[in-house]
Amino acid sequence: MNYRDVYEAWLASPALSEAERAELEAIQGDEKEIEGRFFAPLEFGTAGLRGTMCTGLHNMNIHVVRHATQAFAEVILEEGPQAAARGVAVCYDCRNHSQEFARETACVMAGNGIPVRIFESLRPTPELSFAVREYGCIAGVNVTASHNPKEYNGYKVYWQDGAQLPPQHAGAVAKKMAELDLFTSIRRMDYDEAVKAGIITVMGSETDEKFLAQVMGQAIDREAVARVAGSFKMVYTPFHGTGYLLIPEALKRLGMKHVFCVPEQMVIDGGFPTVASPNPENPEGFALAVELARQVGADFILGSDPDADRVGIMVRTAGGDYVVISGNQTGVLLLDYLIGAKRRTGTMPERPVALKTIVTTEMARKVAEVNGLKCFDTFTGFKFLAEKKDRLEEAGEGKVIFSYEESYGYMLGDYVRDKDAVTAAMALTEMAAWYDGQGMTLYDALQKLYEKYGYYDEKTINLVMPGLDGLRKMAALMSGLRADPPAEIAGVKVLQRKDYQDGSVVDAGTGAVSRMELTGSNVLRYELSDGTSLIVRPSGTEPKVKVYVNAVAENHEASSALTQSLLDAAVKFMNDNMD
Repeated sequence: MNYRDVYEAWLASPALSEAERAELEAIQGDEKEIEGRFFAPLEFGTAGLRGTMCTGLHNMNIHVVRHATQAFAEVILEEGPQAAARGVAVCYDCRNHSQEFARETACVMAGNGIPVRIFESLRPTPELSFAVREYGCIAGVNVTASHNPKEYNGYKVYWQDGAQLPPQHAGAVAKKMAELDLFTSIRRMDYDEAVKAGIITVMGSETDEKFLAQVMGQAIDREAVARVAGSFKMVYTPFHGTGYLLIPEALKRLGMKHVFCVPEQMVIDGGFPTVASPNPENPEGFALAVELARQVGADFILGSDPDADRVGIMVRTAGGDYVVISGNQTGVLLLDYLIGAKRRTGTMPERPVALKTIVTTEMARKVAEVNGLKCFDTFTGFKFLAEKKDRLEEAGEGKVIFSYEESYGYMLGDYVRDKDAVTAAMALTEMAAWYDGQGMTLYDALQKLYEKYGYYDEKTINLVMPGLDGLRKMAALMSGLRADPPAEIAGVKVLQRKDYQDGSVVDAGTGAVSRMELTGSNVLRYELSDGTSLIVRPSGTEPKVKVYVNAVAENHEASSALTQSLLDAAVKFMNDNMD
């Protein structure tokens, strides 16, 4: 069927509510809108589903959630009765319809005879990963769109290790979805009846306590906090999201006495009324936090995104300004601190390892290797970091003390297999307190690290390509770069091209081809003759292509100029090739 046929089929379905049918009737004369909603299903990948919330095949709504859950349930059932009996953990965030979608997920799983553990109310994403591992579940589902704008929601899927779904299982779910009728294949059980029958179990504070016990086990130097607890002040904001409860509690248990929470943003609200975007990567979202920090005289500001898997920080400079510390910089600071703190306290394991993604700063590798740690790269996404951690540790090749990616995600400990803003918030606060005891802010500390390890600079830009046309442009851009690769960028010669799709490494001068370990991801990397590098990566969850540039030089000004020149030239080149 073409998109118009699918639209008509939805209109005729008895599964739609009157409100949903009225919504679809209202767009009858808008062919582009109909095509945008019905040209294809939302693609189910290793990150599950993510899209705007409205009625349609290519959107997040109760019918798409039921369909995905039915497919996921059938994949779980094929693992055998013992696997299915282990059950599924279900979690959700603060977004509009998240609780509704989570309950429907539970109802469909229950209708397929699969036990469910669902949180009584919204919880951080890392607690879902923890619950899967803690209760021995076969899988997990988290209804969240992370840091996306308010119009979005998503359906994240996890496997028994607590990491997001591996490719083979994601592929199996996608195949099932293609085979199953979206409306008539659904098996579901009434929520209240399933709870009464014991098929659905509701989780609450008992799971919070188990999770927090693990979080607090990552504290390394509580004495550092105790020494400055009477004077050290910080501000925290959850951006209306799930961190509002557990992060302040973790900081209290760490020994912090002066944590000032932004009152307007402690209110749970999926409309995110006080920010244009609930993303800690966007400095403008911290406006209220900065205002409060000025009032109370805080040096340190911390914010977690709506599902509390990402965390961002701001710090006060000597001049009294509050500046953003990027995800790359935050990770470098925390890695260096963890190494020092573990060695001071005698808790450094044998053969310590740091993990980062291919788009994360090379400064992290420098910090690790100067301090005697091995550092490995993975593809973007914590499922890959988690997979690498498990492989290394199971083989006895090292103990991972820290994993991170540049987009404000950090993972510590062994009890989660995803980025974790709750644990990271605790660790970052301990680090800030320790530096405060040395008479330094984190801004001061970062400058010292540049002096020690080199002046690295990283810049990222998003080329947003919404709608059906955007998907086509993204595909055309990547195929064009492969078919006709640039010989130079910003007037600088390309020395080497890496294609992570097929694992090829091409010497641009000789054409010689070699192979690398990482393969299977739609990412291109260019190494230039001046030591800079450029990476092009379509987002797996949003309609945009991300461009990353990296450089190291003799000072801040030089490294920043290098990255900006490269970024400007790359964006112009790509825009010219998308027209």
